[in-house]
Amino acid sequence: MHDLLIVGAGPYGLSIASHAAAAGLDVRVVGRPMASWRENMPRGMFLKSEPWASDLSDPAGRYGLAAYCARHGLPAEHGRPLPVEHFASYGLWFARRAAPPVDERLVTSVDTTAHGYAARTEDGEQLHARAVALAVGVLPFAEVPGVLRDLGADLVSHSSDHADLGRFRGKDVTVLGAGQAALETAALLAEQGTRVRVLARAPRVAWNAPPAPLRRPWWESLRAPRTGLGRGWRNAFYTRTPGLFRRLPEEVRAHAAATALGPAGAWWVRERVESGVPLRAGVRVEAAERVGHRVRLRTRNREGAAGLVVTDHVIAATGFRATADRLDVLAPGLRARLLRLGDGSPYVSDRFETSSPGLFTAGLTTASSFGPSMRFVYGASFTAAALVRGVRRHVGRRPVALLPAQSREGVTRRAEVSAR
Repeated sequence: MHDLLIVGAGPYGLSIASHAAAAGLDVRVVGRPMASWRENMPRGMFLKSEPWASDLSDPAGRYGLAAYCARHGLPAEHGRPLPVEHFASYGLWFARRAAPPVDERLVTSVDTTAHGYAARTEDGEQLHARAVALAVGVLPFAEVPGVLRDLGADLVSHSSDHADLGRFRGKDVTVLGAGQAALETAALLAEQGTRVRVLARAPRVAWNAPPAPLRRPWWESLRAPRTGLGRGWRNAFYTRTPGLFRRLPEEVRAHAAATALGPAGAWWVRERVESGVPLRAGVRVEAAERVGHRVRLRTRNREGAAGLVVTDHVIAATGFRATADRLDVLAPGLRARLLRLGDGSPYVSDRFETSSPGLFTAGLTTASSFGPSMRFVYGASFTAAALVRGVRRHVGRRPVALLPAQSREGVTRRAEVSAR
């Protein structure tokens, strides 16, 4: 019986594991480390966040992205985008050094037992724990417009389905969306010779400005403080006070989680898109049908004019919707019993605990409770520390915190002194 079972080994799962192990908890991590970063993002993509805002979290702060890049001779510079594959490799390095060993099997179901929780792995083994933390990432929550859902995977996919866009060489592809995933996917497709267009419901495509220099006059920093989500006091509120954000009225929190830091392209991909990708904003897809091996999209713009697009494949870069109903890893009865917020996301306490005692959740599912930073790697630090405090309270332990840098010899010596 473990104190804590962590389902998922991405940035949030690994950060929670590091904090839990340092707190002396008996922790088990199950999942494939950094799997979505390694297997669901095409080669050639870059990290949109600044390197200094993309650390996984260990209590001692020894295993940040800058430390990894310095060790491996890689740039981690402000204003210089980092390749996604470098970030994925950093996560694997973090897992080896700052977290307990990872069990790379997948968990197929989690349910309650008389003494806590049982998780079944893909090969049928049952693992038991007093508490469970769901750190399942974003893939279970991929959102595809309803008009496209019945056309089949050969004609429609989500942007998170692709590690390799090579299958679309020589084809005609339509990308839906106005965010970074849509725009960077379209740029990569165009650069490999795919005929591609972007259709966006937004009235215009927004572009992020290049980041301001790290060193600025004090009055500029006061007017627009720098944060892990960008500049400005609103972003400072989101990043620095997630606990205070949770005290806002539920409808205010839900609105902020859904609209803050809305779809936008990174400054460094703008020229690549505008020079090679036809982009139509203010267009919605009203209907879609299969025509042989192609898709016919019927569209309408903001002025009411109808349009028609015939394409070989549609990639929906239409984001993620993290509702409790999509937590398929939970047994149906357990999932049905969870309290929900108005937007369908699971209710969580100030320690990330759901309404099922001992069941915690992290990442995108908590954005409506703790704010937009939970949509990004940046939120992992606050989450890991608060969630582990909740687990310790749940299991009824108050162990001495042991940081990764502390040696077994030092621990033994303290124990001997205490026994005298």
